[in-house]
Amino acid sequence: MGPALKLVAQRLALGILLLFLVSILIFVGTLILPGDVAQSILGQSATPEALANLRAELGLNDPPLTRYFDWLGGVLTGDLGTALTNGKDIAEALGSRLSNTLFLAFWAAIISVPLAIFLGLLAVRYRERWPDKLISAVTLSTISIPEFLIGYVLMYFVGVKLGWAPTVSTIYDGMSLGQKLNSIALPVAVLTLVVLAHMMRMTRAAILNVMQSAYIETAELKGLTMFKIIWRHAFPNSIAPVVNVVMLNLAYLVVGVVVVEVVFTYPGMGQYLVDHVSKRDLPVVQACGLVFAAVYIGLNMLADIISILSNPRLRHPK
Repeated sequence: MGPALKLVAQRLALGILLLFLVSILIFVGTLILPGDVAQSILGQSATPEALANLRAELGLNDPPLTRYFDWLGGVLTGDLGTALTNGKDIAEALGSRLSNTLFLAFWAAIISVPLAIFLGLLAVRYRERWPDKLISAVTLSTISIPEFLIGYVLMYFVGVKLGWAPTVSTIYDGMSLGQKLNSIALPVAVLTLVVLAHMMRMTRAAILNVMQSAYIETAELKGLTMFKIIWRHAFPNSIAPVVNVVMLNLAYLVVGVVVVEVVFTYPGMGQYLVDHVSKRDLPVVQACGLVFAAVYIGLNMLADIISILSNPRLRHPK
């Protein structure tokens, strides 16, 4: 096995181990949450006998270790359990919610990733001049402001005052693609502004690091324009750190949308999680946490694998 394949196998094994450890943390974390599921379902007027019967029916009296392995066995077979508060299948409910979250993250990534790379290249082209300073100032300002504040500002000015986009982002199966895009315009704008600065700054830093190499000076001596030097020589050789930061921000677009979804009442995973945390519906919280962790670990693992495969010294060890 070559060095690249060996490293890829190690990353895959570490990803699976990390996901197993995260599942333990998620299960333990939900167990120590304050409150009582049975009390939340039956209400404050429930009798002690009714509460005891419901706890026994839901399996809440079983030892934690037994409950964990029962839950883990169900996850491995695709059974995420049943929501305690409404009796619905969690996997079925998560399917539609996850597709909505991925739809939102997809369009945010389609806009933010090319824009961030373009702005990073532009900042390098005009380094230490006013375009570079303006791009850095604007992007760093947006990343310094909390998502919910950006969301409320856009909601007020763009949605309420100008009426260009709806302030409540609701989508359903009967809507056309244009209607869905119009509905998610504001949350996509918020997510784009939040992740843009990090990707742009990393792209700029990676390219500037490569620009100090000797072959860049050779390209300059050949009379190539600065744009050709950046695009043909600097950018391809700085792709590994750029891929890493893009993958990290794509993971954030899927995992970190909870606040944005709640602000715009978007029917995604984040809104679904927040609704059931307030009800202390442990199986739903555990399932959502595990899905978020799997997406985050998977995208980080994919970034590592792409970085390994993009390294010619690992692909061709001789």
